[in-house]
Amino acid sequence: MARESFGIGTVRIRPGSSRNLELPITRLVTGSDVSLPVRVVHGREDGPTVWLSAAIHGDEVVGVEVIRQVLAGLDPKTFRGTLVAVPVVNVLGFMTGDRYLPDRRDLNRSFPGSARGSLAARIAHLFMTEVVAKCDVGLDLHTGSDRRSNLPHVRADLDDDLTRQLAEAFAAPVMLHAGIRDGSLREAAREQGAKVLLFEAGESLRFDDYAIDAGVIGVRRVLAALEMTEPVNEPAPTPSVESRASGWVRARRTGILHLDVTLGQLVTEGERLGALHDSFGKTLRLVHANRTGIVIGRTEQPLVNSGDALIHIADVFTGDA
Repeated sequence: MARESFGIGTVRIRPGSSRNLELPITRLVTGSDVSLPVRVVHGREDGPTVWLSAAIHGDEVVGVEVIRQVLAGLDPKTFRGTLVAVPVVNVLGFMTGDRYLPDRRDLNRSFPGSARGSLAARIAHLFMTEVVAKCDVGLDLHTGSDRRSNLPHVRADLDDDLTRQLAEAFAAPVMLHAGIRDGSLREAAREQGAKVLLFEAGESLRFDDYAIDAGVIGVRRVLAALEMTEPVNEPAPTPSVESRASGWVRARRTGILHLDVTLGQLVTEGERLGALHDSFGKTLRLVHANRTGIVIGRTEQPLVNSGDALIHIADVFTGDA
């Protein structure tokens, strides 16, 4: 028996085909309409329904390129299941390179949203009803914020068996057992029964090849693990380093920062990571690791104030307890 067509918005997509469409969001003061761009790949054969999303924060461009490359390699005639790709969720922020919406709300703190709420709440509600409600699994792609760069890593509920299997299949350098943030897409989607991986990599408003490549191959591995595509034709990946907790090293003084560590570097508690200087080069304060682990994030801003986040370190989980 042939698969049924896939309905989203006012559109239906036939099995073995793909289609671009737009979901209306709002109207600008100029009278122009703003819509959520979506591509659906509806395979001929049965399988899971998965969404790919990026740019929930409008300055996070890495995930947009990851989705472009993933879609370029998919053939709906051989695809199993259905993929709903939303490369730019925060359309208004994306147009101006702004992390937030025009009302200054963080879209990823506005889920599940409301049809009659703020602009952020309405976009969240639209995404939940038209995308998440139709899907079994979600891959949400992010980058570092506020002039920070991130090592490619997956954040997920590693205590859920299927979610853990998908995180392992993604095979990012690190998989972090991360708590749920109120109002996040991951929280709202989990409440509806979806399994969600959040991928973090790179820096805002920049294309980082290492981040893009890790995202593309990771998404392809997850689709293959779900048997939606054939296995990825490459050597077996290095298993992800597992972490159960992470924390930031913060500036103890205001000054000009010089860091000596790179993303992915293993550090030990008490190890020197850099130093804060004044404008003449006088050392004001050394920066030391507050835990043993792997560097998964760092600021790229040399001018820092006391209390600013400098280095994000993930504890390395050995399995010994």
